Formats: sequence, C-alpha cells, structure tokens
Amino acid sequence: MSMYRQLWLAIILSTLLSLIGSLLASTLSSRTYLKEQLRMKNADNATVLALSLSQKNIDPVELELVIAALFDGGHYASIQVTDPAGKKIIERVAPPEKTSVPSWFINALPIYSMPGQAQISSGWKQLGSVSLVTQSGSAYQTLWDSTREMFATLALSGLIAGYLGTLILRRLKRPLRAVIEQAKGMSERRFIVTPEPKVPELRQLSTAMNSTVILLKSMFAEETLRLESLRKQANTDSVSGLANRNHFMAQLHVAVDEEDAPSGSLIILRLSNLADFNRQLGRNKADTLLKKIGSILLSQETLSSDGFAARLNGTDFALMFRRSEPEAIAQSLLHAITAELAQIENNPAAVFIGFGEFEYGTSPSALLSQVDAAVASAETAGVSDMRRAAPLNIQHAPRSSDEWASLIHRALEQKWVKLALFPVTDFNGKLFHRESALRLMFGGEWFPAGRFLPIAERLGLTDKLDLAAISLALDELGRNSALEDVAVNLSAQSIQNADFRDQLRALLLSRPAVSKRLWLEIPENGAFINVDAFRAFHQNISAAGCKLGLEHFGRQFEKMSLIHDLKLDYVKVDGGFIRHIEMDDGNQAFVKGVGVIIHRLGAYIFAEGVNSDAELKTLNTLGIDGVTGPAVGRAFDLDGK
Repeated sequence: MSMYRQLWLAIILSTLLSLIGSLLASTLSSRTYLKEQLRMKNADNATVLALSLSQKNIDPVELELVIAALFDGGHYASIQVTDPAGKKIIERVAPPEKTSVPSWFINALPIYSMPGQAQISSGWKQLGSVSLVTQSGSAYQTLWDSTREMFATLALSGLIAGYLGTLILRRLKRPLRAVIEQAKGMSERRFIVTPEPKVPELRQLSTAMNSTVILLKSMFAEETLRLESLRKQANTDSVSGLANRNHFMAQLHVAVDEEDAPSGSLIILRLSNLADFNRQLGRNKADTLLKKIGSILLSQETLSSDGFAARLNGTDFALMFRRSEPEAIAQSLLHAITAELAQIENNPAAVFIGFGEFEYGTSPSALLSQVDAAVASAETAGVSDMRRAAPLNIQHAPRSSDEWASLIHRALEQKWVKLALFPVTDFNGKLFHRESALRLMFGGEWFPAGRFLPIAERLGLTDKLDLAAISLALDELGRNSALEDVAVNLSAQSIQNADFRDQLRALLLSRPAVSKRLWLEIPENGAFINVDAFRAFHQNISAAGCKLGLEHFGRQFEKMSLIHDLKLDYVKVDGGFIRHIEMDDGNQAFVKGVGVIIHRLGAYIFAEGVNSDAELKTLNTLGIDGVTGPAVGRAFDLDGK
C-alpha cells in the first residue's frame, strides 16, 4: 500500500475513532444526566405526594381516587402506596409507552431511574409510604434527538476534517511525487531537477537529490565535451574547422546509399594560386583566409538542409546538402568568397566552383568526377567563376510537383504502399528488429522513399506517409506473431505537427498489443531542430509502450544534454563514422566512448551502414550492441524482406 494511502487511511481511522468516541461520550453523558433528572423528579414527586396525603386523614376509597387521578394525569410508569408493614394498599402500573425511538436504541442505552419514595405520616405516626416512577419515554426521545444532532454535527466535522486532511496530503503528495519521479528518472538514467518544496523534510531530500542530479549532469556534460573534442580531432581539418576528406567521403557514400533520403547536391570549390598566396603574403595570412572560407561554408552548412562542409585537400573544399537548388547556393558562395579575396591586396588567388546533383544509387566516384570536371571548366575562364556539372543520366520519374502530388495521393488512396525490411542484429546474428523502408508504386513500378520524399515534404504530406508506414508495420506485426519487432523511420517534419502526434497516439493506443513491438526512430537533426516538439512527441507515444530512438546519430552529439531527461531506448550511429572505421583510430575511440555514455543512459547503440567484414569485426570490439547494413545480411545470411 502506498504511503499516501496509508496516510489517508490513518486520517480516516483517526477521524472515525474521534467521532465515535465523541458521540459515545456525549450520548453516555446525556443518558446519565437524564437518569439523574428522572431520579430527582421521582423523589420530588414522591415527597410532594406523601406530604399532600399526610395533611389529610383520608379513607382508603378517597386515597384510591387521589392516586388514580394523579396517575392518569402525571405520566407515571407506576405509583404504589403501602402500609407501615409493607403491604400494598394501592398500585397503578402503566402499559409500555409508545415512542418513535427505535427499539435497538432503547435496548442499547436503557434509562433506569430510581423510584421516588416518601413516608406518609400524621404527626409522629407513620401511616405508610408512597413509591412512584416517572415514565422515561420523553427521556428516550430527548436522548435520541440529541444523539442524532450530535451525530450530524460530528459527521459534518469529520467531512471538514477529511477535506482539510486531503488538502494537506495533496500539498505533501505533490513534492513527494516530484522527488519520486526524480529518483525514478535517475534509475532510468534521466537527469531531472525539481523545484524545492516548502515542507522542510522534503526540501532537504529534494536539495540532496538535485545536488546529485547536477553532479551527474556535469559529469555527463564533461564526458560529452571530451568525446565531441575527440570526434572533431578525428574528423576535422585543423586549419579551416571543416570536416576532413576521409570523413566527407564517408558521409558522401552514406548519402548516396540512403534510399529513404531525398536527392541532394554537391558543390566543390577550388582556390587557385594558393601556393603563390602563401609565398607572397605568408602562411599566417593564408591560414586566416582558409579559416574565413571555412566560416563561410559552415554558415551555409547551417542554412542548408542536412548540410555538410569539408576541406578535401589544400585547395579544394566541398559542400553537400539535401533538397536545395545548388545554383543559388553556389552563386552565394562565389559572391562571399570573391568579396573576401577582394579585401586582400596583391592577392593572386581566385575561386572556381562546380556543382551537381545526386540521388539514391548515384556512384560517388562518378559524382565527384562530374563536379570536378565542372570546376575545371570554370578554371578555363581565368577569373573566379562557377559551372554546373553535366547530368549523370539518372532516370527520373515525373518532374513537376503537381505530378508527384497526384501520384502520392493516388498511391495512398489505392494502398499502393509496402515496406521493405532490413535486419538489425547483434554480432552473433540475433535479430533486435527489422528496419523498414517505405515504397510507393507509380505506374506499376515500386519507388524508394528518396524519390518522392522531397516533394512530400514540400507539399506537407510526410505525416500521411509516416502514418501509412506505421499502419503497415502494425498490420505486419499483427498478422505474424513470430515476426521480429519492426522499426519505422519518421520525418522530422511530421513530429512537429501536433495533429500528427495526436493521430499517431490514437493509432498506437488502438492496437496496444502490437504497438509494444514497434520501434520509432527520428533523425538526430530532426530531434534537435525543435526539442520542444520532440518532447511532445515523446510524451504522446510513451503510453503506447513502443520504443523510441535516434538514427544518423553522432554529428550533433554535443547537444545530447538537451534531451538528457527523456528516456531513449536506442541510437543508431551515423554511417559516416562507420565507413572504413577499421582504419580510423579516432572514429573507433569516438564510437566506443559514445557507446559507454549511451549504455549509462540505459539505451542500446547500433551502427548504421556497415558495408564490409572489416568494419563488422572492428565494431565487435567497440562495445556496441548491434549493426545494420549490407555486411550484416551477407555475414549472417539475413536478407531484407
């Protein structure tokens, strides 16, 4: 039994005992008082009657008439006159009284009064004695009425006391519940700071708990900063502050291999005559220029969707991003960098920019080759310039937004949708769940999400697609109880929609049994772009029992403190940190450190995009829980379904 219930029960029992004790004491006191009043009345009436009879020398007939008259009008239970020898002369006894007082009350609280007795005499001569008892019906009625009034008064007092007790318990329960929630959060690796209550004892406890939470948060923050520093050291160019070439190439491979992601663009810019610049103006000024260019690219990375900027070598820089028109961004970069170069006197450097587009299935080498050819074409101008890369001859579906919108709506209405499933396993081949990818059928051909998702986001249709994917997953789980758990990727745009969150909650709660076997995952940047929306989403789905995780995790690891109080079930480390990890000691240390922190938070950690056996073997030594990617199916003979 909870402490709150025990306190409430104690209040009820103590109040009842007080009421019963007060009622009993009051009733017994009233009964004693009434018995005494009857005794005194009996004595007084007997004395008055004896005195009246002593003053008259009456014969037996007259005595009988006097006694009869007194008995009939005096509400007596009995009157008896005896001679000096104790022989009865006259006796009158009334039948039992009729009263509205319940018989159980009379039996429980009988009122017996002592008979009133007095001597009848003439001078010094004793003529006899009189004994009378007054009827007790009025006394019972008085006691019954007073008891009922007392019961009503005490009951009202009890209700008021109970109400006040409830208010006090609620006042105590609120801070106590906060402390319990805080302790529960700590056991679940969530760090919650609660307001300190006004109750002194609870305030001391809350202060101690808050101090512990603050200490744990600071330790978590320090470890996060250490790992973030390690990540930057392993993947960042020290001069420009951008990602280095190895990390960029890993991210590029992930970008073109991610079938449920939208198409993207790649921009490469080259500084010409950088060696002459370094020789004429000095290394410090050259490094300053590189830092400024890095700052320009980082600012554009922040503005672009899923932007990623890198320094490829001494003179070449790259910017990769999703769902944006590359020409406008390339033009903006050209203006910003040429303006920066113009501020340097005797500057021999120029900037040449090439840009192109890619989508799922594009060859990274072909893409780099085409964009590099565009850069070379720009160099022929002799002055800072930009060029678009030649098309990569990728077959495209309908190109207009209206066509796409019509096809998406029709596919959803006709239920031309399905899920492709891919295994997520531990290093022994045991399945954690199957990761799903949505497919839509247009014109008899199944299209991956990367082909229609950009248009869907532009038209605000991601919530419908996500709900369709979740419904398919729930149907699949409901049909096949032997099927492993299924993970569904949700769009960042969807979880920011309050209507979507409400519809999702209703859908999950309508099928509670299978919802517990559902894993929902959000892109890392989608969680951090609007933390409040992510918190609301977490609250909406928590009652359904499904698991919640972050995918493409690691690039914004320093922001983990923003959601330290939410219970995440798992994270999937971005494939950019996994590509060729067997040759990258820095990324190995980063992934291992992230795994330690994630495990301390009570969550699983998986690696995305594992492509080779070498990567798989290396990851097995880093203490993470599981993997997904092409190498998993080959290693354990688990093909996607």
